[in-house]
Amino acid sequence: MGEAVMTTRRQADGALVADLRGSLDAATVDGLRGVLLETLHRDRPRLMIVDLTFVTFMDSMGIGMLVACCEAARDLGSRFVLRNPNEFVQRQLRITGLTGLFGLPAESGAQPYRI
Repeated sequence: MGEAVMTTRRQADGALVADLRGSLDAATVDGLRGVLLETLHRDRPRLMIVDLTFVTFMDSMGIGMLVACCEAARDLGSRFVLRNPNEFVQRQLRITGLTGLFGLPAESGAQPYRI
């Protein structure tokens, strides 16, 4: 079980970027889910980009957290996309059939969706 950190920044186009670092697992997802949901409800961005560049591990708990946040964003009228997953994270999302939900390509060698 690892640690995770989230920082946010606003892009010039108004999109909100949440940079996640560390492991998305049972030890970290409850805290991250709370912070992401609070940020969505407080800021109500038209687009939330979750950057996974520095996510080192993700299990089913991490996937569930991202799905829950994606659904909450949709309920608020926001788009919720993932950016820059490493091959391990991309594979986890591909195996579960969730790449399209998060704006990522399904193919193994394809480049992730970038905004």
